[in-house]
Amino acid sequence: MTRIVGLLIFDDIEVLDLGGPFEVLSVASRLAVRSGEDAPFQPLLIARDLQPVSARGGLRVLPQFTLTDHPPLDVLLVPGGVVDAVQADPLVVAWVRAQAARAELTASVCTGAFVLAQAGVLDDRRVTTHWEDQADLARQFPALTVVPDVSWVDTGDVVTSGGISAGIDMTLHLVERLHSRALAERTARQMAYSWMDGRWNEAGA
Repeated sequence: MTRIVGLLIFDDIEVLDLGGPFEVLSVASRLAVRSGEDAPFQPLLIARDLQPVSARGGLRVLPQFTLTDHPPLDVLLVPGGVVDAVQADPLVVAWVRAQAARAELTASVCTGAFVLAQAGVLDDRRVTTHWEDQADLARQFPALTVVPDVSWVDTGDVVTSGGISAGIDMTLHLVERLHSRALAERTARQMAYSWMDGRWNEAGA
């Protein structure tokens, strides 16, 4: 089974928030295919429209689909960056809410948690975000329990991660959850990445 993973992209997105998870999913799929399996993941870049997105630092990213023409998503992943405009966009927030209700799993990296919270996806959950933004997330959304000093928090159908490179750690965890620990470890090794498996989940492990 190939899971379709929709990554929401927008102006002022953090480059590694997007590139880290995209790379993990791409490498995991490449390794699986090399072993004779079907690709387990197909990451897709989805934006409000098909205009190029200008990431932080000026990197230009081309969306593949819009909010209205993408295939059904198995996983929704919302990266972070400067998310004020995204939080204030009722069309995007409604789309996030609708996709999260349908998807098998919803995830965020860094300040992407603010977008999920704005859409009501994180109500009454334990969550995390970039260390610099944790107090602000708790202040804006007091129903949340913001967990410090972890790479990611897994509450079942929603997973949130800390800032920037923590999105790589979280996405390796998603590879483990949705495919296997072996593939997650092979992916980290292929990326020459030291996987930081520091998390909070419902089992408290």
